[in-house]
Amino acid sequence: MSPQTFTKQYINGEWKNGSSEKVLENLNPYTSQPLANITSANEEDLNKAYQAAEAAQQDWSQRTPAEIQSYFDALLRNITDRKDEIIDWLVKEAGSTLVKAEVEFQAALGIVRESLSFPTRMNGQILPSNTPGKENRVYRSPKGVVGVIGPWNFPFHLALRSIAPAVALGNTVVVKPASETPATSGLLIADLFEEAGFPKGVINVVAGRGSEIGDAFVTHPAAKLISFTGSTEVGSHIGELAGKHIKDTALELGGNNAMLVLEDANIERAVEAASFGKYLHQGQICMSLNRIIVHESIHDQFVEKFKEKVDNLKAGDPSEKDTVVGPLINKDAVERIQEDLQTSLDQGANLLSGGEADGNVMQPTVLTNVTNDMPVAKNEMFGPVAVIIKVSSEEEAISVANDSVYGLSGSVFTEDIHRGVEAAKQVNTGMIHINDQSVNDEAHVAFGGEKESGLGRFGGEWAIDKFTTVKTISVMNHHREFPF
Repeated sequence: MSPQTFTKQYINGEWKNGSSEKVLENLNPYTSQPLANITSANEEDLNKAYQAAEAAQQDWSQRTPAEIQSYFDALLRNITDRKDEIIDWLVKEAGSTLVKAEVEFQAALGIVRESLSFPTRMNGQILPSNTPGKENRVYRSPKGVVGVIGPWNFPFHLALRSIAPAVALGNTVVVKPASETPATSGLLIADLFEEAGFPKGVINVVAGRGSEIGDAFVTHPAAKLISFTGSTEVGSHIGELAGKHIKDTALELGGNNAMLVLEDANIERAVEAASFGKYLHQGQICMSLNRIIVHESIHDQFVEKFKEKVDNLKAGDPSEKDTVVGPLINKDAVERIQEDLQTSLDQGANLLSGGEADGNVMQPTVLTNVTNDMPVAKNEMFGPVAVIIKVSSEEEAISVANDSVYGLSGSVFTEDIHRGVEAAKQVNTGMIHINDQSVNDEAHVAFGGEKESGLGRFGGEWAIDKFTTVKTISVMNHHREFPF
């Protein structure tokens, strides 16, 4: 399928027009020009996709590990060979800068490589029994059909983060891509799987509005697990629906990530890390730094060097090599951030840099004199706004970091690594990094959050556990005596 014609649904190995009367308009967030119009899927299309996945799953789950791995070898070759095309789509559809698109491409490649190893890692167990002559066998098998709801910010990687492990472990999938990025979070991925020769029905993609097919996608009886990456508000609704229908979920939701810069930190290195962790992809990452919490003894030095760094970051056209901050995903995002920014300024925050927007491009912004109850600190910004909070002690830094409903990622900067680890243990978050920034995602490492940042873990053995189920079969090796 031509990369210019991602206008159709992909169901049971065929590219079909959607059956809805509604249309998804796929816009370039920088130019606001249309990339494509897609006739949306409706519940009839959704049902066909789930039926196709269900019909294909039994045969797919019976393939040998070597067979499944051969398909993944082909998929890896396709992704590598089509790198320029994938990068181009990430830039024009998701507003990715070239630096961010490269980071995302490598992360996606990593998860596919890791998934290639999964077919031979589905280990069962034989456990002893307290009943004489009995043994307990625990068998691991695929969940069945997995529903994947893709995000728009790191669409290619974060959709593949669920799709690739699920398929490698013998599941089939139905994907609902983000409406803002239907190609990179779904249709382009289906094209890559099709080119690799995966059987019909193993992957299906239905692009449509959440208002039309969102709830039905979650509640469809074929789906055994729903994997969602996105906002906490939507994730909460999905969790509620899934719970009502006794379905498993993998929910990777919002974040309000903090970097703790302690008094013995290397200021220059902390500034470099904070800049990357805040402004990569305009701060539109669940792991982005939202709050930079700095000890008062080095606060002014840090602020001076950080402002100098930020003032030299180029904002604008994401296709230009030296652009660091590209467009936000849409006008609504700009307006939401500007509102929180203005309210915080009214409450006493100090604007050091940026704050202005040209179209969907917002200048990298730095705020000081911020308290944790201001909107820019309390809310997930998902934009290029750096918030610096001054504290008087390590204990206060930890308290401020924990004063959030979120707990996804974080960072601690200190020259004493042991001290950093001990501080990190006290921050209530799923991931935290010593002398690094918060945006880290390695395919073999546990990824996930606490509190309202989600449920479950992705990556490595944790993904194997999430996308499979276990069955216990006990075996009596001789006659068992019963009391009656």
